[in-house]
Amino acid sequence: MIRIEIFTSPGCGKCGHAKTTLRKMVEELGEDHYAWREVNILDELDYAVDLGVLTTPAIAIDGELCFTSLPSAKQLREQLLERRDQA
Repeated sequence: MIRIEIFTSPGCGKCGHAKTTLRKMVEELGEDHYAWREVNILDELDYAVDLGVLTTPAIAIDGELCFTSLPSAKQLREQLLERRDQA
């Protein structure tokens, strides 16, 4: 199972868009391959800093920070498919 974490902050408009895009992508690519959770950086600031999150939204896959800003749907899809193929 590939673990995806999306780092968000309250009031972030781009974060809402990123969550919607990620949710749709996971549904499309197969929910049985991916598990994702939202990480509010205010609640888990130390964890976010340890991964290198400086802005939101940011996305980590399997504990590795992959996107430090909102990726395009194409970039996100490519990364998720690549990880799935490696698993």
